[in-house]
Amino acid sequence: MNEVENLTKLRSRANTKFGSISLNLLHERAIWVPTLNALLIADLHFGKAAHFRKSGVPIPENIHYADLHRLSMLHQEFRPTHTYFLGDLFHSDWNEQWEFLNDFLAQLKGTEFHLIKGNHDVLGPEFYRQSILTIHDQPLILSELVLSHEPLKSVPPGMLNLCGHIHPGVRLAGKAKQSVMLPCFFQTPSHLILPAFGNFTGLAQVRRNERDSVWAIANEKIIPVLSGTSIG
Repeated sequence: MNEVENLTKLRSRANTKFGSISLNLLHERAIWVPTLNALLIADLHFGKAAHFRKSGVPIPENIHYADLHRLSMLHQEFRPTHTYFLGDLFHSDWNEQWEFLNDFLAQLKGTEFHLIKGNHDVLGPEFYRQSILTIHDQPLILSELVLSHEPLKSVPPGMLNLCGHIHPGVRLAGKAKQSVMLPCFFQTPSHLILPAFGNFTGLAQVRRNERDSVWAIANEKIIPVLSGTSIG
């Protein structure tokens, strides 16, 4: 067994199921759907650093490079037929990083890229027509899944809404008033909210009840979070 096979077998993931669909939650902040041969990613916010620089805030571009590296490694490992970006792929107005992103995606052969548009996907139609992406202006139904950017207010019976937008985080408390906020997957009976894929994003603490499930991401591991979980 070679090193790549070893790493694949040792990777940290959590599995959840809805109806007949199995969903693999990955520590890279993505979801792999084996039956659809599809990779799902939310809230990359590529180009955000350049957007800040245009406003006079000196954020270096390499803050995004780790995100692209993770994206490339996921495609090498899973070889998806389809990759779905659940909104906020590119942050706000055009800057030169839009062309860089398209050139990068074009190098990931064998997958069709889809964008379910989010509130930050505000480029003009001509940019999307010239891109490598298939654009979806409305939520997209795949089997028992409904893909959207923002959580849908109403989800059809027998369907699960996979979405982003929230940038969910969970706070774990420890001794001596220690605590840490970690990105997480957050599942309710009708929604599964993905963590933001981009590193240059914030976190919004989620509030759970007894019917919800939370998986935190820490040190390249997926950790199921039980009610009242502490650290330290």
